[in-house]
Amino acid sequence: MRKPLAAAFLALAIAGAGAAPATAAEAAPTGVGKAADAGSGTSAVAGVVTSVEQALAGLNPSAKAVNFAGTVALSNCSGSVVRMPDSESDDPALVMTNGHCLESGFPGPGEVLVDKASSRTFSLLNASGSRVATLRAAKLAYGTMTDTDVALYQLTTTYAQIKSSYNINPLTLSDSHPVAGTAISIPSGYWKRIYSCSIDGFVPTLKEGDWSWKDSVRYTSACNTIGGTSGSPVVDQATNQVVAVNNTGNESGERCTVNNPCEVDANGTVTVRKGINYAQQTYRIPACFGIDNKLDLSASGCALPKP
Repeated sequence: MRKPLAAAFLALAIAGAGAAPATAAEAAPTGVGKAADAGSGTSAVAGVVTSVEQALAGLNPSAKAVNFAGTVALSNCSGSVVRMPDSESDDPALVMTNGHCLESGFPGPGEVLVDKASSRTFSLLNASGSRVATLRAAKLAYGTMTDTDVALYQLTTTYAQIKSSYNINPLTLSDSHPVAGTAISIPSGYWKRIYSCSIDGFVPTLKEGDWSWKDSVRYTSACNTIGGTSGSPVVDQATNQVVAVNNTGNESGERCTVNNPCEVDANGTVTVRKGINYAQQTYRIPACFGIDNKLDLSASGCALPKP
């Protein structure tokens, strides 16, 4: 998980990189993932300015259907308004991001948070990346960093209300396992940038510090995501459905440390891929949400970790 970028650096990023987050960063825990870090300091400036050029180079002009509509910016991460394949328009809307982006800090290994009070706000973006509204959470429906790295907030507004007020539809979560070679785009609401590449393969176990994730998505090298992209939806360019949630990458080539995840295969062999980035699959999520977008971890087919 990437460290967030310092609030003081944001002004430099605005002037030097030309890409400002939609909200000001607040204090956030440092460490795991691609959240924006309040403690990374000015040493990050050169790397992030360079990453702007890298991000632009990774854009795929043919992926015109993927834009920022329905994405959100958090105080320290990215996210998106999502629906299940069978969600109704009058259901309370959901925002998806990473578990390591929670305002309460990183959930510990084995910890699962369900139906926790939250009034967190999210900046809703339109297709061009302009902020059109502030959405508010009614609660944290689900959050964990065990086996996956995901958080789902239930909002105080419905999909229909968002559509009526801002003409923005939610992104739909696919309920099918993605396929290697699939062309994907990763729109970051925090940075207002879109990264495009392909799914390179899948990792049986991705280990980072004290956390381990199962069946993780590995990108090809063109998706050189940076701090602040944590929680961005990974969108299948062919279907426009969300197949994963962006969460981490190996920054310096270390082995299995925070910000340097390692791959562990079925035989226990460890592989380190410096500069390669990863996401957590989301196809298991729809089976766990029923009528009115209510979480039901006991539902048939629900394989999300339980408290």
